[in-house]
Amino acid sequence: MKKRAPAARARKPVAAPKATPGAKPDSKLGSKLSAKLGSKLRATPDSKLGAKLRATPDSKLRATPDSKLRATPDSKLRATPHSKLDSKLGSTLRSTLDALATPHSLGYRMPAEWEPHAATWLAWPHEPTDWPGKFDAIPWVFAEVARHLQEGERIRVIVSGKKEEATAKSVFSRSGVNLKQVDFVHLATDRSWTRDFLPLGVVKDAGKNGSAQKRETALVKWKFNGWARYKNHVKDEEAGLAVALQLGTPLALPEAQFGKRRARVVLEGGAIDVDGEGTLLCTEECLLNGRQARNAPLGKAGMEAVLRDHLGVERVLWLGSGIAGDDTAGHIDDFCRFVAPGQIVLAHEKNKRDPNYAVLRDAASRLKSACDAKGRKVEVIRLPMPAPIVFAGQRLPASYANFYVGNAAVLVPTFNDPNDREALGILAELFPSRRVVGIHSTDFVLGLGTIHCSTQQEVR
Repeated sequence: MKKRAPAARARKPVAAPKATPGAKPDSKLGSKLSAKLGSKLRATPDSKLGAKLRATPDSKLRATPDSKLRATPDSKLRATPHSKLDSKLGSTLRSTLDALATPHSLGYRMPAEWEPHAATWLAWPHEPTDWPGKFDAIPWVFAEVARHLQEGERIRVIVSGKKEEATAKSVFSRSGVNLKQVDFVHLATDRSWTRDFLPLGVVKDAGKNGSAQKRETALVKWKFNGWARYKNHVKDEEAGLAVALQLGTPLALPEAQFGKRRARVVLEGGAIDVDGEGTLLCTEECLLNGRQARNAPLGKAGMEAVLRDHLGVERVLWLGSGIAGDDTAGHIDDFCRFVAPGQIVLAHEKNKRDPNYAVLRDAASRLKSACDAKGRKVEVIRLPMPAPIVFAGQRLPASYANFYVGNAAVLVPTFNDPNDREALGILAELFPSRRVVGIHSTDFVLGLGTIHCSTQQEVR
């Protein structure tokens, strides 16, 4: 993996995780993740969760069954500062939890991104070292994202407190964002990549037609460890848990056996992509065999079992490695995405000398004869790559595949490149019922991520 030069990035890489990741179990972490855990979703112990949910001083964490996100203007969802999760979640971890059902066994599945959202979550940018020398441009990119998504769904924005909320409101208002469509949530974060530290939504379809109005929702909160690279990730992990508890729906914290210990499983939202019908895309580099592999001890079969139990995945399509410049070491959402059941877009590099050429050619070879969970041979559609973008000598992970599918619009990163037009045209044909909008991301990608990395859907 390429590393950002020390002068350009303040966050420091750490060594790759040991063969037995995860935190030591803590018997004091309770068995009630919310008042709705009567639905039998498995809870998982973790000694690191419980002492510090940071947010505004006067706020309170709610995990009651009737907890709701209000759609009123300026609504605020706050978590308790330094709250004691023991008192919120219960005082004893019951041994019977291991026998409880998994989300999949209860009928839950992870929906595709194009299925209905209740909202999109953002975290207001505040870490200037993520965009050295270009930070001032970044809040306006977030405003553009919110402006184009607001027509189809609510926008929920994590801010550190009242001062940051006022700043966000000012930028949003000047950019044409309707503040009545925005909810501000006061929580401390390390950075703004909500795709990776917020919980993933799963749904349980009701009735023969699987109507979105009738289906039940739940959450799966994976452990976030800073991509097995950065030490300053604890606030993000705690913010993800706080959001999961605030939403008040059934919650699962996936765990697995790592040698002699049972521990939480590490996974980021950007590491996977699903079709909503039981098929998942990911890379071996990210999860199994790379320098930053999150769950190498589980092996392929063990990882597939965890994905099945918690996301309803029946078939995993394993690709090899991620693209150049990706500090997450293999996130799938930088180069390969589902656009419909049985249809995948895959980034394509024409230049044989480019480091992405061999990686993407290998991915195409693996998908050539691949079938999805329904037994369909997948159709692979080429998506061009932009010309390489380099800043301070470092290759950045610029890719059109980091698009986000909202209810009313598909937002696509663009790079002042001749291929921008071609990429937008391809995605417009694939999503004919949605507006396909380019979001200028030449500065944004300096943070080593763009549109998909900075958004997370709240399912309904």
